[in-house]
Amino acid sequence: MRHLLLLSALLIGGPEVPEAPLFDDYPRRIGIDIENYRFELTLSDETDIVVGRTIVSLRFTNNGVTELPLDLIEVGDGDRGMSVHRVSTDGDELDWVHEDDLLTIGLAETGRSGDRVDVVVEYSGVPASGLVPGPNKYGDRTFFSDNWPNRARNWLPTIDHPYDKAMSEMVVTAPSHYQVVSNGVLVEQTDQGDGTRTTHWKNSIPIATWLYVLGVAEFAVQHVDEFEGRPIETWVYRQDRDPGFYDFAVPTKAAMEFYDEYVGPFAYERLANITSPVTGGGMEAATAIMYHESSVTGDRSVRWRNVIIHEVAHQWFGNAVTESDWDDIWLSEGFATYFTLLFIEHAYGRDEFVAGLQSSAARVFAQYETDPEYRIVHDDLSDMRQVTSGATYQKGSWILHMLRSRMGDEAFWRGIRAYYARYMNANATTADFRSVMEEASGLDLELFFDQWLYSGGNPRLEGWWAYDPDAQALRIEINQTQTAGPTFDLPLEVGIHFDGTTLPTMIETVPVDGRFHRFVIPVDGQPTNVTLDPRVKTLFESDFGPRQ
Repeated sequence: MRHLLLLSALLIGGPEVPEAPLFDDYPRRIGIDIENYRFELTLSDETDIVVGRTIVSLRFTNNGVTELPLDLIEVGDGDRGMSVHRVSTDGDELDWVHEDDLLTIGLAETGRSGDRVDVVVEYSGVPASGLVPGPNKYGDRTFFSDNWPNRARNWLPTIDHPYDKAMSEMVVTAPSHYQVVSNGVLVEQTDQGDGTRTTHWKNSIPIATWLYVLGVAEFAVQHVDEFEGRPIETWVYRQDRDPGFYDFAVPTKAAMEFYDEYVGPFAYERLANITSPVTGGGMEAATAIMYHESSVTGDRSVRWRNVIIHEVAHQWFGNAVTESDWDDIWLSEGFATYFTLLFIEHAYGRDEFVAGLQSSAARVFAQYETDPEYRIVHDDLSDMRQVTSGATYQKGSWILHMLRSRMGDEAFWRGIRAYYARYMNANATTADFRSVMEEASGLDLELFFDQWLYSGGNPRLEGWWAYDPDAQALRIEINQTQTAGPTFDLPLEVGIHFDGTTLPTMIETVPVDGRFHRFVIPVDGQPTNVTLDPRVKTLFESDFGPRQ
């Protein structure tokens, strides 16, 4: 390895360390831990009204708790919303107030730490959102949920925030010509003798409320395979039976095997792929993934193949390990996006992996053209439509890729496995993730996390290269010219090509950590080309070429 001579690296201002963003402003329900929801719902073909009875099983974690607040959208414009009829515990009625879309229940006895209580909420109404009755692409009546990000409150009384994960049961009575699918495993199907059937699904692993799912339709159902004794299923409309069974037969099991080996054990009792008229692309509902009905093509399209991989990756990141706060949503979406690419590299090769990184970079740069200050860890919760963006997915993915390069493969995977093991079926923050990765690598990652996650902007590099025959050296100038965000600290690889080679003959790493840099690299002859980041390790835009 030749030695690189650093002529100058003039810092202008140096890397800024931003203030940490605020937490999202959802009020945490101090002293209350919801352990299980049992949702008993009655659906009809004659009306869109949902008749509900929810049993909320909770444990007190503090003394002195006197109220249980639950999110539930009340009746509003167009007479849509939920009307509460009765709230009780052990058959005794409780006082309650339902206003400003919050159901506040007065508890009969002051809660003591460790005590448990079941509270029953009886209600009905036409959901304004969250659960959508209506026709599918064939004109058949269906009922499908779409809870992302905080729409469960439109039809289910819950603490509708990812910080409080709970087990759940969905007990649905509907006309008997429908099949009902939900989270977990099937416990019961009983024909009631009056043209209706009751179907009971039970999910025994705590999950966030946006992951609760319900699909009611005339389905074709296939038992595809098993993963370590747990069923893999396909649920598509009856008309889509043959193409749907073909499309969803792969690559679910292969992706599960990959994540199980490299990350940690699959958390749930089953995994189903389900088509829906109300899901925009894919929705990672735990154990029961929803895909838009257009996903059935009959040709196993690459686009939908990659969506399947992404949603399977979410079963590990987002579902099993869930962000504690909406501001940390990249812990779901950035992770699922990068781990999709990692499986693609494993299954389909390096070229597809690199193409995915390059496509992600292009989307990041396009977004930052219009929103240059966007931060991955943010505090945009005044508008829940801003919870995610393209940057959350694609830049979040790139951040993990660069972290892997910074740490090295062995330490990165050691950290990922430790992070998953520590927070499986629980919640984590970006600070938690950083702490685990520092433990795994022995590195101080504060600056890395600050510049990529808590700041806006992306690096833009401009410069030139020239061969100096007298010194037998390559002279390079690289300047950071971005106007938003910090001055980034980038260990940047430079590829040096001779004799017109496509791949570089030499690769040197230069420290780009300020605004202006010049480097001298000894070489044996005149290069035919010099490229930045030839192994695709770093996110940046560039205007770089031979000096004119």
